[in-house]
Amino acid sequence: MRRIAPLAIAVTLALASVCAPAQENRLPDIGSSAGELLSPTQQEEYGAMMLAQLRHYEYVLEDPLIDAWLSAMGSQLAANSDRPTQPFTFFMMRERQINAFATLGGYIGVNAGLVLASEREDEVAGVVAHEIAHVTQYHVLRGVERAQRDQIPILLAMLGALAAAQAAGGNSADDAAQAAMVGAMGLMQQRQINYTRANESEADRLGIQTLSRSDYDPVAMADFFATMQAKSRTNAANYYGDFPDYLRTHPVTTTRITEAKERARQIRLANGNGGEVCVRSPDGDDECRQERPGNARYGSATTPSTNPLLPGGLVIDTHALAGGGTGLYEMARERLRVLSADTPTDAVREYEQIARTGELDEAQRYGQAIALLRNGKAHDAADKLAALHRARPDDTWVTLGLAEAESRSGQREQARDRFEAMLRRSPNDRAVALTYARALAEYNTPESGKRAQAVLRPLLSRSGGDPEFQQVFARACEIAGDPIRAGEAYAEAAYLNGRPELALTRLNLLKKRDDLDYYARARIESRIAAITPTVLELRRQGIRDEDLRRD
Repeated sequence: MRRIAPLAIAVTLALASVCAPAQENRLPDIGSSAGELLSPTQQEEYGAMMLAQLRHYEYVLEDPLIDAWLSAMGSQLAANSDRPTQPFTFFMMRERQINAFATLGGYIGVNAGLVLASEREDEVAGVVAHEIAHVTQYHVLRGVERAQRDQIPILLAMLGALAAAQAAGGNSADDAAQAAMVGAMGLMQQRQINYTRANESEADRLGIQTLSRSDYDPVAMADFFATMQAKSRTNAANYYGDFPDYLRTHPVTTTRITEAKERARQIRLANGNGGEVCVRSPDGDDECRQERPGNARYGSATTPSTNPLLPGGLVIDTHALAGGGTGLYEMARERLRVLSADTPTDAVREYEQIARTGELDEAQRYGQAIALLRNGKAHDAADKLAALHRARPDDTWVTLGLAEAESRSGQREQARDRFEAMLRRSPNDRAVALTYARALAEYNTPESGKRAQAVLRPLLSRSGGDPEFQQVFARACEIAGDPIRAGEAYAEAAYLNGRPELALTRLNLLKKRDDLDYYARARIESRIAAITPTVLELRRQGIRDEDLRRD
């Protein structure tokens, strides 16, 4: 029973924390009592807390290039949703299970495996648009309301089963208690899934509309549903896990795929898009039909201008102005293939297997080079990236990879010149600044630390919630000989990574230094005051930082 008790307490606290009623700043009525459950501020706090915990257990894939790609795609979709003013935070999970999810506060996570299972960016956008609809239509908030209703009967079932297990005595008690906990959790999960199914049709419909408004192919959602069905049947060697998690919470049927296809077709016709429309069937075959001509992204590429300020008769290339697609999908997918692999060696082997089936394309050669770089073969990576750079001289991803490979292979002057040129062109580019600062930190000299500080400083004011930035900035300050700034940044990184107690410990130690000036002391005391209530509440609930306990 002692082994089961912490789990029961954790479940109780989790349900209680999510289901606590709002005290102020309530949402307007949205047709159900869900609007009175949590204020927008509370929803944001819950989403941020969840993301911090995912980071703490290293589920989140932190990479500035991937972050930029996912945020660009997600922000475009969110801006074209039914609630464009709703704030969203998009983040990538390193898991290769096919999954995506939305939670309170507009926090949307996408597994690397979902991107690897897709065939084009439109399909990934279709899943993200679907999750956005779950947020904008308050499906997530109403799911929390349902959890509140389920909380009492489920906890009673747990307690009853635990009491029965205790009465049984012997070794069977633990097994019975474990089964009771699993059963109760299963009941809660099943109720969540059943509730989600009632909203899937609405999320599909609105997601397809969002895809079309964002100039993505509205058929892509149906295509990805068909892909999920096919992969769940074939799934050789459990590459995508025992069963795609996405299908557990988003069950796909032939009827749902057919309805998604029809919605997409109707939207295309309404928008004047035409030509031959092909969608993937549940069996993996393409079904094509001819539609009337149009002038949007998937039809003709030109339309006469009606702007009175432009010359009469001017014809605009609407395809060139189309907003859909970031142009980075292929590179992002291969970078994710590398970063989500269990080890760099596994990533190298994966590309060796792909190469046996045919010649690698440019994106795959980029991924192979990044795999080699992460596997400690910087010279080989630099050679491959240099060849790619000659073909794609303006590609930021290739240029950054090449500069990083040159830096690690001893070509520091060449790498520095390349980084500095990129920084001059894009002084506020997060990926450029973080990659350059990391390279400088590897030199481990006071001069390189000061230069890294200067590279990062323009981003400092808008990076308060960015744990990766805080970690890199802390290291730069440390080797530059600025221990106070380093200590503050390390504490902030700990807090954002789900370790508020460690953050508070670091700040209290920093506060004891006798070389603090007035401004540094004020910053530290202010942050201590902000973090202390969180740590006290966690301690009240019996939750402590295990690493600090061992120390």
